[in-house]
Amino acid sequence: MRISVQWLQEWLQIDETPEALGHRLTMAGLELDALEPAAPAFSGVRVGHVVAVEPHPDADRLRVCRVEAGEAEPLTIVCGAPNVHQGMRAPVAVIGAVLPGDFRIKRSKLRGVASEGMLCSARELGLAEDAAGLMALPEGLEAGVDLREALGLDDTILEVDLTPNRADCLGMRGIARECSALLDRALHAPEWPEPKVSLGARIAVESGDAAACPLYGARVFEGLDAKAATPLWMTERLRRAGVRPLSAIVDVTNYVMLELGQPLHAFDADRIGDQIQVRWAKEGESLTLLGGDQTVKLSPQDLVIAGAERPLALAGVMGGADSAVSDTTTRVVLECAHFAPRALAGRARAHGLHTDASHRFERGVDPTLVAQAMARATQLLLEICGGRCGPVAQVGESPATHGEQAIGLRSERIQRLLGVSLEAPEVERILQALDCRVERAADGWTVHAPRARFDLEREEDLVEELARVHGYDALPQTLPKPVAPALPATGLRSLRTGLSRQGFHEVISFSFIAREAASAFYPDVEPLALANPISSDLAVMRPGLWPGLVTTAAYNQARQQSDLRLFEHGLRFVPDASGLRQEPRLAGLLGGRASLENWEGEARRLDFFDAKGVVEGLCKRVDGTLGFRMERHPALHDGQSARVLVDGAAVGWVGRLHPALCERFDVEPVFLFDLDAAAVIHAPVAQFTPLSAYPSIRRDLALVVADTVAAGDVLAAIDELDLELLQDVRLFDVYQGKGLNPDEKSLALGLILRAFDRTLGEQDVAGVTDSVVQHLQAQFNATLRQ
Repeated sequence: MRISVQWLQEWLQIDETPEALGHRLTMAGLELDALEPAAPAFSGVRVGHVVAVEPHPDADRLRVCRVEAGEAEPLTIVCGAPNVHQGMRAPVAVIGAVLPGDFRIKRSKLRGVASEGMLCSARELGLAEDAAGLMALPEGLEAGVDLREALGLDDTILEVDLTPNRADCLGMRGIARECSALLDRALHAPEWPEPKVSLGARIAVESGDAAACPLYGARVFEGLDAKAATPLWMTERLRRAGVRPLSAIVDVTNYVMLELGQPLHAFDADRIGDQIQVRWAKEGESLTLLGGDQTVKLSPQDLVIAGAERPLALAGVMGGADSAVSDTTTRVVLECAHFAPRALAGRARAHGLHTDASHRFERGVDPTLVAQAMARATQLLLEICGGRCGPVAQVGESPATHGEQAIGLRSERIQRLLGVSLEAPEVERILQALDCRVERAADGWTVHAPRARFDLEREEDLVEELARVHGYDALPQTLPKPVAPALPATGLRSLRTGLSRQGFHEVISFSFIAREAASAFYPDVEPLALANPISSDLAVMRPGLWPGLVTTAAYNQARQQSDLRLFEHGLRFVPDASGLRQEPRLAGLLGGRASLENWEGEARRLDFFDAKGVVEGLCKRVDGTLGFRMERHPALHDGQSARVLVDGAAVGWVGRLHPALCERFDVEPVFLFDLDAAAVIHAPVAQFTPLSAYPSIRRDLALVVADTVAAGDVLAAIDELDLELLQDVRLFDVYQGKGLNPDEKSLALGLILRAFDRTLGEQDVAGVTDSVVQHLQAQFNATLRQ
């Protein structure tokens, strides 16, 4: 939103500098993007009055003009503009003037005739991109007056970036109300009475969906002069707002939209028939849009304004070329309506469009503006274009769903959320300045939000408004008082801290990914497709977190950052019969070197067991027995992938990215893990275990088992024995080769034994080792290696 400070001053008193005003808006959530002058720097340009025009003696296309410019005698100026004529007022740059681009005006001769200055076009003054001739000035301007003063060009434009919830500030009226509250100044909101109706003509209006279009109004005008010139004050305000003037009728609709925030549209009454319908488009219908260079194919999800036979406009987005006003238009139907945001959400983008109207309607427009905007536009059209107007044909009424619900606001809640107690008069002043209706209640206030504020729905919203207007920088900086003893980091924060200490970096990736990526990593899952994706690369909801991690790894590896440890905590989205499951996951990626090269030797590359070790560290507190089972996953390398189990139930995966996916996504070999975040994060807090005062004893066993027996299954079998004296079991070697059959392998286990009440004897140790050997022999046909 581009804000002219001069225009804003018509609504309230502004004493602050533009910089200070921009800072205040920024601190209130309306971020200042840019601050720029309304016109480029130039000097020595005055209002000129052309009193005589004569042909140039030696050039057919040049004219010799006599121009009053505040001097004792009229200036002689040679001009080639086609629109110069006697009696015209236009900008004149006198000798010594400096135009934009440091162009200096000097005395000169053109084809033998002395020229004492230069008559200027809007482009030459930097006020327009193109110009067909001299810039015509209003008749009432006094000759010789400095042009910057006459047109108020010493103005400043504030370009403010509005968040989607602040559609109420997409007009000068809303910005003025916001500034009134922030600066505690009176708001001088003009009122426009309903114009006198002098025409009986009326157009029939029907609405096929009152929820999508709760209120629609149309008024017929006759005898308009479509060729009337738009007043300079209006074109200047349009220009400063970033809108190009087109014609008087269109300029009026754009001006009222900028002034009040309510979009309007003008139809040529002779080209639409005697009936207007607000309805949903029918299959197979199409519409050629304004300008005539784009035709859109409509669908039943498109709300349209239609005549008896065909669509006339895409409702709340853009009008059609077949019903547009032109220079020959004399009869106009002016539309002013309220459309529900949900009815129009995404429809402009579905056709590759984004207009000022759709930008406002998709965010929500104050429904009470319909009558005001119609009255204001009618007044301006009759003043500029002449003619007569008929009564407003209206269907529906302002929606009662917003702004009617009472919101309770408690003093105690303000204190709790802001850390400061605001006096009751200050609370009431702020809320009333924001156009809220406020009533005292036993524990605070009952507040009714204005119709323009679709974002005020609950108590916290009101507290936020108090903080914004009171000033975030005015809130005290105090630490909250603890309500419970400080506890060590647990849950997700503990896991994040632990991963960070291992060199991991947390990433946050889009929940939307390309359909091809979803199919590559999760071919068995049909992802949820977005109705209106931003792009094809963000077309479906992610069934898992690996695509985002691999994309991030590829981006970094392409920039010579190959040693990577990344993790992400987020949701995956899996459609099923009951709807859409949203499951929290904790996923990670490892790639590159385990450590940097040093004098001891070459750096070791990360492998499967590094990733497995990270998973074991994350799951060390889970309430159950952690295990791994070799299993195939379509995104992982065969033979280097495993299911992660807790008490036999699957909670995740760990493995190496499949070589085919490495090639497809242009990424070097990496290792991935993916865990059910609920199972890991909500694990019970570790409890203290007493330490034994007696020494431990270690006994090593070398057991021969079949090659198909997994070492993890052997360790799990030992754990099942639940031997009191057995504190730990460590696998420290796996051997295959000489002395063993080809289908056998030797597992070297270290048994750590300890008692809490005595030093163990040989009989205690033998009892434990015998139990372990016998159990493994029975379960896996294991034998002691000789």
